[in-house]
Amino acid sequence: MTATGTADRLDLGVVLQTNPPAWRVVDLARRAELHGFSHVWTFDSHLLWQEPFVIYSQILSATHRVTVGPMVTNPATRDVTVTASLFATLNDMFGNRTVCGIGRGDSAVRVTNGKPVTLAELRAAVTTVRGLAGGQSVEYHGSTLHLPWAPDSRTPVWVAAYGPRALALAGEVGDGFILQLADPDIVAWSIDAVRQAAERAGRDPAEVTICVAAPAYVTDETPSGTGGDGPVNRGGRSLAHAYDQCRWFGGMVGNHVAEIVARYGAGEGTGTGGDGPSIPRALTDFVAGRVDYDYNEHGRAGNTHTAFVSDEILDRFCLVGPPERHVERLLELKALGVDQFALYLQHDANDETLQAYGELVRPAVQEAGRVRE
Repeated sequence: MTATGTADRLDLGVVLQTNPPAWRVVDLARRAELHGFSHVWTFDSHLLWQEPFVIYSQILSATHRVTVGPMVTNPATRDVTVTASLFATLNDMFGNRTVCGIGRGDSAVRVTNGKPVTLAELRAAVTTVRGLAGGQSVEYHGSTLHLPWAPDSRTPVWVAAYGPRALALAGEVGDGFILQLADPDIVAWSIDAVRQAAERAGRDPAEVTICVAAPAYVTDETPSGTGGDGPVNRGGRSLAHAYDQCRWFGGMVGNHVAEIVARYGAGEGTGTGGDGPSIPRALTDFVAGRVDYDYNEHGRAGNTHTAFVSDEILDRFCLVGPPERHVERLLELKALGVDQFALYLQHDANDETLQAYGELVRPAVQEAGRVRE
């Protein structure tokens, strides 16, 4: 990050679901590396999808440079000492090519009728995973623990957050911060909250890596061969189709925002009690028409609980449209201080999107000096 608060580079990551067959996930990860992506993330929800840590070993074996990790794991369904051992083992086998995205717990917890952990528990989990997977001794349940076989292991821990208190935690103890939406106004607000918290904690705000994650679907201005008049991608899919394929994301974000609104209130200047930044109205207004959320459809295109998500919201939260629109948004995010954009591939154009980013989007951003070689 530069002295002005902008990122000095923009990495690209990809977020995959571990749907069977697992070898398809490995293949997508391999292709992502060939197209210049630096990170391969996966969902971590053990009942909805296959076990990611097993698949990470195969991804790392099939690639040379990419860093792998969950977006995101949680301390409720996985004991944090086991999580740390998993990362340390992968690091020992393949070099330090792991990152731990972590949050309070969402789909992995909800489908079992469980509850997310508290922020205090999340804070403890961050320090425990980072310490154990970083060759250090940690205090855990009254005992001093360490992994004697992993002195050289290193795994940074990035905290996923939306609300003011979670954003503050990310700035205080996270090696990185994950925001799962790409609206520039909300990104700016969130980064400012994280940086302020880091500074209050006596940290250099530039030490906290900023990652924005959202679906990306590349279309083209060429009319389809079936009589359509709107933008399409190389597979002939319309812009309207691309919006429908990404609408699930608004539902997922809306589910998190609804909890934040319940705790802090809706709109600017409300509900924080003076201990953090207010919630921007752009983040709360769109959930007014939200209905109950079924976690069995979590992260899936065609989710039936997303009718309240408008195309306008998708334009704000996601990257949908021709390549130049993606380039423009990526440069805007970088100027705000984003260090990595991780694109979700939960739609029907996985291969086309990776190819478009590798051949069109990334080179255009790279030409402007924005993407690391």
